[in-house]
Amino acid sequence: MTTIRVQSCSDAEAAVAELGFASVYEEFIARLQSLRVGKEAPRGGAQFPDLSLPDASGRYRSIRQLQGERPIVVSFNRGLWCPFCVHELQSWAAASSALEDVGASLVVVTGETGEGASAIQGMIGPRATLLCDVDHGAALACGLAFPVGEDVKRRYLAIGLDLASIYGSDGGFLPIPATFVVGEDGIIRYAHVDPDFRLRPEPLDIVAFLAAMG
Repeated sequence: MTTIRVQSCSDAEAAVAELGFASVYEEFIARLQSLRVGKEAPRGGAQFPDLSLPDASGRYRSIRQLQGERPIVVSFNRGLWCPFCVHELQSWAAASSALEDVGASLVVVTGETGEGASAIQGMIGPRATLLCDVDHGAALACGLAFPVGEDVKRRYLAIGLDLASIYGSDGGFLPIPATFVVGEDGIIRYAHVDPDFRLRPEPLDIVAFLAAMG
């Protein structure tokens, strides 16, 4: 049985510590866990919703359309402002050839639009597709979005991070990063949903999992 490791990124941890956000994140994650954020998200064995969202060029694409008749990995990502998300995107880019070799493809869903979305598409490469989750509608529908809270918003603004500007909306929501492996039948075979946004599944382990699915 394939083991999918879940791990953080030491460089991202160091960047957060340098900003003085390590304790802020610990408190933030503890609050999300106490509120059971993400408990209503899609789970293994369920049908993955057929989301329809614009890609980086503004063209609407659906999950079923992108999937065709092959497995697909759907990754919800907070965007380029998050060092843990950047590390995950870079890891997926490095694994893109291996993912293609097992007959699967990657779809990244993020609230970023415009230049941010284009930059993410450039980072993950032409084999993957970036979908723009405007106002976090898809994340909300999947039980993955939560109110960030005024305290954290103020702390972000104090270091020059304006989520309203990044996402083009002042709704005050953030998504939980989440990863789903969806079989060609649309059924979720693996789901990683954790309020601790520092922890992400290892892409090459997911590739191995897909290879074992046959």
